[in-house]
Amino acid sequence: MSPKTEAVPTAAAAESDTPAVAAGTNPNYVPLDEPIQRGEQIIKGVTLRKPRSGELRGVQLAQLMQLDVASLQTVLPRITSPTLTAHDVANLDPADLLAIAGVMAGFFLTKAERESLPA
Repeated sequence: MSPKTEAVPTAAAAESDTPAVAAGTNPNYVPLDEPIQRGEQIIKGVTLRKPRSGELRGVQLAQLMQLDVASLQTVLPRITSPTLTAHDVANLDPADLLAIAGVMAGFFLTKAERESLPA
């Protein structure tokens, strides 16, 4: 399998591996308006996972919640799949960065806060 196909999950591959990986069913998947190209690899979207406390080291939570770009550059490489580098984060389209940060901000809500949000 070439690096190009490994970085871009197809709907068929996502359905065969885990249904939650498909872009339409995984709320933590963010399709990118401007894909990232690394050599032959093209990243059309990323999946975020909820960070653990250790993955938040070196950043102030207040700055992270204010969508501070430097804080995002520190944390996103630790929680994205495929892994984005700090350089990748720095070169993201602002709309893509905001979409990714929005998903990440949702990780900091309590269960009660998530349930009170409109569907």
